[in-house]
Amino acid sequence: MPTALALSPHLDDAAFSCGGTLNRLARNGWRVVMATAFTASVPDPRGFALACQLDKGLGPEIDYMALRRAEDAEAARHLGIAPPVHLPFREAPHRGYGSAPELFAAPRAHDTIAADLAPALAALLAETAPDLLLAPQAIGGHVDHVRMVEALREPGFALPVLWWRDFPYTVRTAEPKQPLAALFADLPEIAVALDSEGEAAKLGACAAYASQIGFQFGGVAGLETRLAQEEGRERFRLSGPLPPSLAVMRDTAG
Repeated sequence: MPTALALSPHLDDAAFSCGGTLNRLARNGWRVVMATAFTASVPDPRGFALACQLDKGLGPEIDYMALRRAEDAEAARHLGIAPPVHLPFREAPHRGYGSAPELFAAPRAHDTIAADLAPALAALLAETAPDLLLAPQAIGGHVDHVRMVEALREPGFALPVLWWRDFPYTVRTAEPKQPLAALFADLPEIAVALDSEGEAAKLGACAAYASQIGFQFGGVAGLETRLAQEEGRERFRLSGPLPPSLAVMRDTAG
């Protein structure tokens, strides 16, 4: 059984950006693992980190990341994939980023999380032995997405990678920030067309992140509207050869 490993910065990025593809891989006989890097619980959050919790209606007594990890497990069930993997790294607000604009500015020099993340990702690759990776392009410019791409460039692996377009940043503005565009500019673009089952699985998975949906989209109806802007396709840049079993999934009109 071939294995696909989706490497997500946050607890929702993979489902938002390529959930339909993950579901379709699973239905086509693949073992699909969704692993998220920045999932650590931080006791007694302060400042901007606490504000990121309060603005979603969650009091300071709630273990916000434990709640989000549970949502991620529910999302994986909707997608029909293996139970998710959660790595113990802290999100940017717990690493000294003190405002929303800072999250989308250039990563700080003192933020060396990529150096810690790289060996953890290498160990995960060795453990899961994937035949295919799925990972972000860091469209939108969130520092955690940027740092994950940097970390992925360290291990030196020879695997095909589907680099996804980071939703919902792809639909928030006509020209979203793409700080790492040069890394992907020469890679071929491919699109996967979602069938009705894949679209339903993706919607269910995205909606499972209940703590995020109101803040991000104003509710499930807003989520559906945003997903509709992707026109039933998930788009990627491909490095390495496309596995033959994936060729039938490719949308040649995309």
